[in-house]
This record gives sequence, C-alpha cells and structure tokens, in this order.
Amino acid sequence: MTRIGLREANLHFSMYVKMVKDGKEVMLTERGKPIAIIKPIHQKEGEVEHKIKSLEDQGVLKRRKKGKFPLHKPIIFIGKPLSEIVVEKREDRF
Repeated sequence: MTRIGLREANLHFSMYVKMVKDGKEVMLTERGKPIAIIKPIHQKEGEVEHKIKSLEDQGVLKRRKKGKFPLHKPIIFIGKPLSEIVVEKREDRF
C-alpha cells in the first residue's frame, strides 16, 4: 500500500487515481497520521446481472430482445414547423 500526504495527493492526484485503477491501494495521511484509504471497487461476477434482475422484478427495468427496437410512425402536425415558432418567440422578446 502506498502512503501519501494530502498535499502530495493534491499535486499528483491523477497519478494516484491511475494506481488505484491498476488495482493498488493508496493511503492518505495528514501530518503522518492515516485518514483515508482509496482502493479500487471490484464487482463480483454475476453481481451486475443480479442487480439487473432485481430491477426487472421491481418493474423498474424491462429488457428488450436484441435487435428489436420499437418503431413508431412519425407524427405529422399541421401548421408551422416548431423551429419557426421558436425563432418567432425569441424575436418577440427583443
């Protein structure tokens, strides 16, 4: 585990984040006393799949079959295009 002071961590933060991404732990110290440990988050195999299944069971998430996207017919409006209306409204403010 690498020990670094807060000032050093602040000066070279991206370097220490890279170390964490590479799987190493970094201990932050203040005046030589440990105050925090930065370590990588490892997800166990199947953990993500379990969370997705849980969201499906709650009705929050609904999976689609691969390659099957709902296709909607375009909605046709009568009148001016929305872009023209927006431009007109903006001109009215000035």
